[in-house]
Amino acid sequence: MSQLAKRTIMTPGPVEAEPRVLRAMSAPILGQFDPAFTEMMNETMDMLRDLFQTKNQWAFPIDGTSRSGLEAVLTSLIEPGDRVFVPIYGRFGHLLVEICERLDASVHTMECEWGTVFDEDDVIEEIRKVKPKIVACVHGETSTGCVMPLQNIGKTCREEDCLFVVDAVATIGGVEFKVDDWFIDAAIGGTQKCLSVPSGMAPITYNSRAEAIISKRKKVERGIATDQDQTTPFSGSVIRSNYFDLSQLQDYWSPRRLNHHTEATSMIYGLHEGLRILLDEGLENRFERHIFHEKALMAGIKAMGLDLFVEHEYKLPVVTCIAVPNGVDADAVRSFMLTHFGVEIASSFGPLHGKIWRIGSMGYSCRKENVLFALSALEAALLYKEVPVHSGKAVQAALAYYESAVENVHSYKMRRG
Repeated sequence: MSQLAKRTIMTPGPVEAEPRVLRAMSAPILGQFDPAFTEMMNETMDMLRDLFQTKNQWAFPIDGTSRSGLEAVLTSLIEPGDRVFVPIYGRFGHLLVEICERLDASVHTMECEWGTVFDEDDVIEEIRKVKPKIVACVHGETSTGCVMPLQNIGKTCREEDCLFVVDAVATIGGVEFKVDDWFIDAAIGGTQKCLSVPSGMAPITYNSRAEAIISKRKKVERGIATDQDQTTPFSGSVIRSNYFDLSQLQDYWSPRRLNHHTEATSMIYGLHEGLRILLDEGLENRFERHIFHEKALMAGIKAMGLDLFVEHEYKLPVVTCIAVPNGVDADAVRSFMLTHFGVEIASSFGPLHGKIWRIGSMGYSCRKENVLFALSALEAALLYKEVPVHSGKAVQAALAYYESAVENVHSYKMRRG
C-alpha cells in the first residue's frame, strides 16, 4: 500500500485527530475486563458527564459511528406505533425520520427552508398539537451550517411529558450544549467532529425518564442471562436490536460488566485522551476558540468577494457555508484544492449540492494555520478557474483579524495593570 498523503481537513467531519489521541490509540491492547481498562471506562463516563453538562447516571459511548448512537437511543426508546415528532431543517432531520420510520413509529414532521431554522414557538405549538411520545431534533445541521435553539423546546417537552432526544453530533465539544439545563432527556454525540477523535464511537447520555422506558423493555440474551434475568418480566415490546440495546449496554458499562460485546479498546483509549484534552482546555475556552477562528475565516471569505450562505444569528459556529458563484463547478474547485494543496472542504446534500461549499473549523482542525491555508487554497483554485475574486485579500483580512485580536488582548492586559 502506498503511503497516504498528508491532508489539511477542513470539512464538517471527520476532522484532523489530536496527535495525543493517535498516540494513545497505539497503546497495547488490554482485556475488556482488565481492572486497568474498566477503570478507564469509569473515567470516560465521568468525563462524558462533564462534556454533556449533566448529572445523568448513564453517559457512555456506543461502538460505531455517530449514526450508531442515534440508532441505539431511538431503537431502545421507540416501540411500534409510538408517535414521534421531528422538526426538519436539513439532511440530518430527514435521517432521524428514516430511523424512526424503520422502527414503525408514527412520525409527524414539519419543515423549513434549508439555511433557516424554526422559531421555537412554532415548534412548541406543534408539540402541543401532536402530543408525541418523543420529540427528536438536530442541534447543529452541518448540511446547512445552522444551529437550532433548544432551551424552550426542552422545557415544553418536560411540561408535556414527552421525551426530548437531541442529535448533538456536530456541536458537542464545540458549541454550548447543556443537557440538564435544557431539559434534554437523551443526547447523542460523535467523536470525529469537535472532539477530534477518529470516527468510530458515539458518546450518548440519557436520564432516568428515558431509562424507565428502556428498563421496561429489558431482555438479556439467553447465552449470558442469569436465572434472575430470565424470570424478570418486562412490560414493553422487546428492543429490536441486540447490538443497540441500551438496557444491556448499561449493564455492560455498570459494575455488573455484562459480557455483551467485545469493547473497541483502542477507541476507548482515544476517546479517553480526547476528553482529557478537551476538559483541560475548558468547555468555555473551547467554545470561544471555535468562535474566534470562525470570525477570521468569515472575514477572509467576505474579503475575497464571496457570499456566505448563512450569516444570521443561528449560524453554526463550527461550519461556515459559502455560496458558490454562478457558473462555477463547485466540485471541480474542491478537487483542485485537494489535488494541489491537500486541503479538503465539503460540498453539501440534496437541494444544496453544488450550490454551497462547507468549511468545518472543528476541534484540532480549528487552528490559525488551517484557516489561513484553507483561504489560500480556495483563492488559488478560484483564480486558476478564472473566477473573479479579490486576489490577495482573503488571507490579509484573516491576518488583520488575528492581529487585531492580539492587540485587543494586549491592550486589555495593559489596562488591568
